[in-house]
Amino acid sequence: MDTVLLDLDDTLLDTRAATRAAVLAWAADLGIGGDPDEIASRWSRVAEPLYARYQRRELSFTEQRRARVRAFATHLDLAEDAVVDELFADYLRRYEDGWRLFDDAVPTLRRLRAAGLRTGVLTNGEEEQQTRKVERLGLAPLLDVVIASSSLPFGKPHPLAFSGAVQRLGTRAEQVLMVGDSLENDVRGASAAGLRAVLLDRDDVHGEADVERIRELGELTVPG
Repeated sequence: MDTVLLDLDDTLLDTRAATRAAVLAWAADLGIGGDPDEIASRWSRVAEPLYARYQRRELSFTEQRRARVRAFATHLDLAEDAVVDELFADYLRRYEDGWRLFDDAVPTLRRLRAAGLRTGVLTNGEEEQQTRKVERLGLAPLLDVVIASSSLPFGKPHPLAFSGAVQRLGTRAEQVLMVGDSLENDVRGASAAGLRAVLLDRDDVHGEADVERIRELGELTVPG
């Protein structure tokens, strides 16, 4: 084992908390009221399938953003793309203001680097935005590589996402460990592509899954 790849969102970065805070404030500005949990859940129900379509290259990054706004704010006249883009920019500003690392992110990366391992991020997302997260949160000095799905043929869990990352690293699949919070995208996908994989299950929702599982990054055993 020579390389550890980690997912970014909800593995190193608490994306769920940033998203919830942003969408609740944004929804209030849009005139969408109601139970906060339902509002946050509604955004997830809208966003997740559209983002998955982007990962399958059925929609562009911009198209999925616009579709999310239109599906969420159905009470507004959103025929003009420029109006939709402006609304999404309001959400995005709040979302970016909420970016925070989990407490175990930096210590884990330092521990892996101290053990002589290459460390990298393999993330589903648009490269410019994901790189901005890494740089703003001070992770760049602790990473050897940041690989975003926008620079690969497909996003995770497609096998070509992992084989493309391995090829870029110049190593073999069996030499790479993938760590992430998604059972399907990070663990099932990586395992199918020949990588060792560990599920980060912070909320203990996958206790029945027959996979290697940890509750926090501090439990990650440094590969020998």
